[in-house]
Amino acid sequence: MVLSLRQELEVIGENSKIAGRKLSKLGTREKNEILSSIKVSMRDNSKKILDANKLDMENGRKINLSEGLLDRLYLNDDRIESMVLSIDTIIELEDPIGEIENMKTLENGLMLGKKSVPIGVIAIIYEARPNVTLDASILGLKSSNTIILRGGKEAFNSNKAIADAIREGIKNSGNDENMVTLIEDTSRESSTELMKLKGYIDLLIPRGSASLINTVVENAKVPTLETGVGNCHIYVDKSAKIDMALNIIENAKTTRVGVCNAMESLLVHESVSDEFYSGLKTIIDKYSLTVYGDERSRKKIENLKVATEEEYAREYLDYAMSMKIVDGIEEAIDHIYKYSTGHSDVIITEDYNNAMKFLNEVDSACVYVNASSRYTDGAEFGKGAEMGISTQKLHARGPIGLRELTSTKYVILGSGQIRK
Repeated sequence: MVLSLRQELEVIGENSKIAGRKLSKLGTREKNEILSSIKVSMRDNSKKILDANKLDMENGRKINLSEGLLDRLYLNDDRIESMVLSIDTIIELEDPIGEIENMKTLENGLMLGKKSVPIGVIAIIYEARPNVTLDASILGLKSSNTIILRGGKEAFNSNKAIADAIREGIKNSGNDENMVTLIEDTSRESSTELMKLKGYIDLLIPRGSASLINTVVENAKVPTLETGVGNCHIYVDKSAKIDMALNIIENAKTTRVGVCNAMESLLVHESVSDEFYSGLKTIIDKYSLTVYGDERSRKKIENLKVATEEEYAREYLDYAMSMKIVDGIEEAIDHIYKYSTGHSDVIITEDYNNAMKFLNEVDSACVYVNASSRYTDGAEFGKGAEMGISTQKLHARGPIGLRELTSTKYVILGSGQIRK
């Protein structure tokens, strides 16, 4: 009998639930043994993964993916080894499952506390980021959640090779390989049906473009954890050190243009010296950046394009950015309030009061003083990896690591009490 796509997904969901019951019974040592086995399997299959990635890169160039997306897609020996080493970090991190907090004795003698538990079956829909296949899997396993992966067609070959290695590692450890499953159908219909898989999916996480995230949030019939588009700002205050500002801007904009923590919009206090603009022009020319600026910016630097509302609101994910000269910190914060996606925003300043004002009034998941927005990352925050960067305010905000993949339940210990 040929199953429909919906029926195939239901089978995957049911198998994930069964595997989840098995996973929930494992202690920290057993889960770490699974992760260690995956590490071995990833290394053993590294050539297969690289060969698969070459196919995806060739196909990506044929369909003219942007340089930013190609960079996200690309794997080499160093990137695979970095992925493998992240498994060690997850192994070393404290297991968040089973902790009991706030245990107290009520007047009736009952002992009441909250215990951390896995969420259950977590599905993630993501685009051209094959490293997410491993990150999501190892975070899920360590937090006792089973994972259903639905990657984009641009990275299908890479995702399948990595998922096959992960499942091989799980199986070699003597456990149910359905603890991690990749949906191989990359049609729009598979995403749509996954969003509606009530009764099987406990949490759905979209990670990718604004259109993907919005589609999931608007159409999902299962609970979602919204990861954020990154229209990240840097504001150069009047007291900023010029060299520091230029170094941070170059790092935040150009090291990885296709990532959500890259700077997309630059705000500059009107009294910042011409030395800054000379240095900024050098950066623009060095990387052939396309810059959209307001009238005052275009007077400071030649050949800028005219910035519109659309440019200020855009996540470029490319060698492009917007720019505006502002009267002061109030205008900078107002601009961020209007256009920021609530991901990561930065002030560069030597003024303590302005630094505190920025920290207090900018309502983003990560707010920085004198540091690059590129640090917004699960690994950099000591989480080992991440499922994405949450820009919502419920349950989790910022990099989603192990603890953000848990829920709680009340545990109550009694000695025969009955309610009157």
